Amino acid sequence: MNKKIVVAALLVSLVSNVWSQTKMTMYKKADAPQISRHIYGHFSEHLGRCIYDGFWVSDTLGVPKKDRIRLDIVEALKKIKIPNLRWPGGCFADEYHWRDGIGPRDKRPRMVNTNWGNVTEDNSFGTHEFLELCTLIGTEPYLSANVGSGTVEEMNKWVEYVNSPSSSSVAQLRKQNGQDKPWNVQFWGVGNESWGCGGSMTADFYADQYRRYATYCRDYPDATLKKIASGASDWNFNWTETLMKKIPLDMMWGVSLHYYTLPFDWNKKGSATVFDEPIYFTTMQKALRMDELITKHSTIMDRYDPNKKVALCVDEWGIWTDVEPGTNPAFLYQQNSMRDALIAASTLNIFNKHADRVRLANLAQAINVLQALILTKGREMILTPTYHVFDLFKVHQDATLLELNFTSPDYQSGTQKIPAVNASASQDSTGAIHISFVNIDANKAQTIRLSLNDLKWNGATGEILTAPAFNSVNSFEKPNQVSITGFSGFKKEGNELVVTLPKLSVVVLTLK
Repeated sequence: MNKKIVVAALLVSLVSNVWSQTKMTMYKKADAPQISRHIYGHFSEHLGRCIYDGFWVSDTLGVPKKDRIRLDIVEALKKIKIPNLRWPGGCFADEYHWRDGIGPRDKRPRMVNTNWGNVTEDNSFGTHEFLELCTLIGTEPYLSANVGSGTVEEMNKWVEYVNSPSSSSVAQLRKQNGQDKPWNVQFWGVGNESWGCGGSMTADFYADQYRRYATYCRDYPDATLKKIASGASDWNFNWTETLMKKIPLDMMWGVSLHYYTLPFDWNKKGSATVFDEPIYFTTMQKALRMDELITKHSTIMDRYDPNKKVALCVDEWGIWTDVEPGTNPAFLYQQNSMRDALIAASTLNIFNKHADRVRLANLAQAINVLQALILTKGREMILTPTYHVFDLFKVHQDATLLELNFTSPDYQSGTQKIPAVNASASQDSTGAIHISFVNIDANKAQTIRLSLNDLKWNGATGEILTAPAFNSVNSFEKPNQVSITGFSGFKKEGNELVVTLPKLSVVVLTLK
């Protein structure tokens, strides 16, 4: 071959490699927000096998338990430092009456769960059991109260039962049931999806109802309530506008938002494990719209609350697929793949980016339902790819957000393009810098050249979550197919960091 042609080819290759690098800059703003740990919250509804046969198991099941709380699940959730846990729903919350779930278990009335399969529940898991679960995990409870079929008096007395240190008859009832001191629960949802399963209300009607209910939700010593209004679904901007317009800012701590990623639509959601690259691409495209959604709802909130006093609480989010073949359609049991891990990591990066407004979120759901962290089958338990994302990202909890400026390369399918790379960064109280990168490209590695400006560092360590395919899963037969391993695909050049992200990967680097 002609030497000139060889040299020219090498030069083209070198130039191509240089230009294939994505330049990124990082800096710390003077007014940088803190990334609330509560962004990393989770959700436990009376749905399928989340509570019964999930957190709360039979007396005869041969696993470590405290009472009937499954302790291997407790230990797994302690490891990833979940900051809050939402209960009892979801749609179930607005048919749940808290008094049915207290007192001697053999005296508690049975109920039919009309939202999720018309199964009969014995109410053996109630307020005391849930708050004991939270104590064991070391997490803050987030109680969702019944506005749809309940009353103002019912919610008022639930708050008193849980939080009052007094000698009132309601507080005495709590003591008779075995809890002398109040639990001091701060997070309270005033209804759930009040536009739908929580009462089919209009925005105006719900705003008025919220004001009534919130008025009678009293603060007690050591328990100043963080009241969260039932907010919009997806793109219902009028709902957010109405609540911000009609509810005084000092009357609510937050407004909720729900958004689920659907591979197709509500009628045919698609398989959790059997899909091709075009479906994968479309699903990731929909997941990334969380950024647009938060931006638009935040813009509305900014008009009424420029100082960002009220939090945006994305207290239901995740991918929703068809149930696994052969399982109860009402139980919403789905497998969890590398695609789901990439959705979780990308979404958490978006939440971090919006930390000035988003200060609480809850993945749906913790055990055996939708985008679960943990799946169980009898005595067996597996950690899903999504669980490992939360393990990697826990370093961002309560750290200070660092700004990242870059333009992502494209990931293309047909004529459609989406950003291949997303990232967020923070600095914790020790001065350590944590950077979480996601490469959703199914075919290409991506190289990032990061300039840290005035942020000094000497060395770095890394961890990675990746898999051979976007539909790789952890199964009961092979529980560690997708798991965290060490990562060394980076180098220091001056004060710059050069990192190569494999395809389909989540990478978290710690710089000290």
